[in-house]
Amino acid sequence: MSKSTDLRAVDTRRKQSYNLPPQIEDRRELRDTLPWWPGFVKTARKFLRNPLSATGIGLILVFVAIALLAPWLAPPRQGLDPLLIPQDTSIRSSFPVPPNMDAWNTFPPDWKLHPLGTTGSSQFDLYYGVIWGTRTSFEVAVIIVGLSLLVGLLIGSVAGFTGGIVDDFLMRVVDIFLALPFLVLVVVLSIVLGTLPYINILGLHITIAGVWIVVAAIILVNWVTYARLVRGDMLSAREKDYVQAARAAGASNRRIIFRHLLPNIIYPVLIYASLDFGSQVVTVAALSFLGLGSPLGYADWGQLVNNAQGWVGGGTQYWFVLAVPAVAISLFVLAFNLIGDAVRDIFDPHLQKR
Repeated sequence: MSKSTDLRAVDTRRKQSYNLPPQIEDRRELRDTLPWWPGFVKTARKFLRNPLSATGIGLILVFVAIALLAPWLAPPRQGLDPLLIPQDTSIRSSFPVPPNMDAWNTFPPDWKLHPLGTTGSSQFDLYYGVIWGTRTSFEVAVIIVGLSLLVGLLIGSVAGFTGGIVDDFLMRVVDIFLALPFLVLVVVLSIVLGTLPYINILGLHITIAGVWIVVAAIILVNWVTYARLVRGDMLSAREKDYVQAARAAGASNRRIIFRHLLPNIIYPVLIYASLDFGSQVVTVAALSFLGLGSPLGYADWGQLVNNAQGWVGGGTQYWFVLAVPAVAISLFVLAFNLIGDAVRDIFDPHLQKR
């Protein structure tokens, strides 16, 4: 039996297994007709077989479960904002209360027994703050990275693809932002935004307060890195042969950008975004530590670290005041760093084995 006959037999069996019409003869047509599920399964296997991504996914799933199950793990007080950490007014001491091991006899533990201790002074419960602070961290990171990525993709694509005066103007704006220290600029913008009663966007009066002031300030600065990254890759990719072929075929600029260019340059951006996801949580925590953003008693890991600063030099007996929020922040950032490294190893075409 010839080799071509064997290939046709294989194609026939594949069509029958996927219930494909018998008139499909070309291998490329067969591949294009297959559903997206096999590709998804192949990608999922790559992630699960990669030790970095498997560890990162495991940590992220734990944090996702904590965020979703927060009302069960740490039931909020009736009629009060669940993101406000409860205080134990029955404790007369101004010193931190150590973790109560008896609270772990049941699961979930009763936060009223302080399973991870209290902060001291204000006596905020650490267990409740860490559980609900997980929700705050996810919300903050998703909004910052999502909007920064969206704005950066738009401006970077326009600048890199158009070139000329448009590119020069947009990149000079980016250079102005990059010339200033990131944290200093965010602090200044946070102070300015905090003095405004509202922000007028397209005729809508939007009021921002608390941690969202810091989030807005970070977005106003953070998009420039994405724009610079996208613009650089766009300048390189727009001269490729497949782009010239698309132009010769009469494709519009919009189709060239979204159908040909962005899918080929998006991987470095996604890698950076996955790493940025964790780093922005650290940025918000740092600003909360400085007294910006979250008000006192808000379920924010940075706020918990701020409450611990008075007890750092108090000896090892108060280790838990700083260790509890610090471990939460470290594991959260580690998870997304591992995912970012795995995304680079798996999807970056420059690192693929040939």
